[in-house]
Amino acid sequence: MDSICSIDKSCAAQISSLLQPPPPLQVQEYFEKLIPTRECHGITIKQNGDFGKGVFAKSEFKEGELILKDQMLVGIQHASNRMECFVCSYCFKFIGSIELQMGRRLYFQNIIGPASSNNGCGASTSSRGHCSDTDSSEEEDFNFPEKETIPLPDGVVESLMDGGLVLPYSDKFPLPTVISCPGGCDEAHYCSKSCADADWEFFHSLLCTGEKSESLSREALSNFIQHAVETNDIFLLAAKAISSTVLRYRKLKTTYFEKLEKHKSSDVLDRSNLLLEAWKPISIGYKKRWWDCVTVPDDVDDEMKFRMQIKELAFTSLQLLKAAIFDKDCEALFSLEIYGHIIGMFELNNLDLVVASPVQDYFSYIDDLPPPQKEKVEKITRPLLDALGDDYSVCCEGSAFYTLQSCMNHSCCPNAEAFKREEDRDGRATILCLRPICKGEEITISYIDEDLPFDERQALLADYGFKCKCPKCVQEEDPQ
Repeated sequence: MDSICSIDKSCAAQISSLLQPPPPLQVQEYFEKLIPTRECHGITIKQNGDFGKGVFAKSEFKEGELILKDQMLVGIQHASNRMECFVCSYCFKFIGSIELQMGRRLYFQNIIGPASSNNGCGASTSSRGHCSDTDSSEEEDFNFPEKETIPLPDGVVESLMDGGLVLPYSDKFPLPTVISCPGGCDEAHYCSKSCADADWEFFHSLLCTGEKSESLSREALSNFIQHAVETNDIFLLAAKAISSTVLRYRKLKTTYFEKLEKHKSSDVLDRSNLLLEAWKPISIGYKKRWWDCVTVPDDVDDEMKFRMQIKELAFTSLQLLKAAIFDKDCEALFSLEIYGHIIGMFELNNLDLVVASPVQDYFSYIDDLPPPQKEKVEKITRPLLDALGDDYSVCCEGSAFYTLQSCMNHSCCPNAEAFKREEDRDGRATILCLRPICKGEEITISYIDEDLPFDERQALLADYGFKCKCPKCVQEEDPQ
């Protein structure tokens, strides 16, 4: 497919340089610096022959032991989930109070009404390490599953949201106080000033629609966000990746000029090298162009036409983003080739972002109270539970790219899994040991449902660009 973006031609050399895989030694050094900053025990990253990078055990692991808690490089909460779960925009912890969580959900449930919801269109956002893909549809619906609603007395929902109603025992489930966006937008909220400052520094200052936004145009930015919400919110992840690279570049550039000033030097700034350095965290991930690697739905008759439509959809999104945050020094980042590879990296490597709701813990606690106490408390809580319905404790759901976790290769008989424990209450990826792992052994997870038949597994894994040769597949392919 021919290029439809002029920057692809004008910045061809720099684009090629950005997409060139880093040398193995540079990759090794990057991970040696990164691993100590994560909550992990005894792992290392090695080049793994035909499969690129791999994660290996430097010590023995017992079944059920924590292998890794990995901070995301970029992540988003699905747009359809934002009204159901009020979380920190940076670490994705639930915030506010139990009462506020219930009140917001009931409020949006009442004003929107029952209907089905989905996560985007065009193509599914892959969830490497989990088995579920998002559904495809024509547009995003911020609605709730159809169910019989039980009305509450007037003023109850408002009292839950403004703190006028305090539920029994909710103090046993305290949540962080809500911190507003430093740029003044209504979309981002945080659990702490440190999360607010980190998000502003790494991503949000360019993607904020508030008065202090550093974007070129808040209107253009709103148009980009609206398009992503209506089509596929994987574009919001790509915007975060580009904005973080631009902001890193600007920081490196400032530092460079400060050094020149300090040493009274007249050296000429090499912007391409600074951009390569700023791009480094993204350069580590495995990439293919989105329209080349996206799974083609079964009901599509013309594959080439479908892939061209995906490419054109990405180009439309890119043009909207360019109007909002374009930086001439970082022009190559706004090429369709780079944009497609960034989205393709997410398509192939993303993990489901899931954080359990504290509302479930609250109602479980009430249910376990001694009978006389429970009966008294439920006179207050039962009407709320009935109004919320069966889906009263929806998890925070989204998608994220985790640098270390993304290095884990697939096996249909994995020795590790992505699994959140009860104490894991933020957006970090948690990798646990499924069985004892020996020192030197590769740590693997499953990208798909490993219980599927051999042919179905191989067909699904072909979308990742490889044929699985794990012991299970070798045995099932040739049972002799």
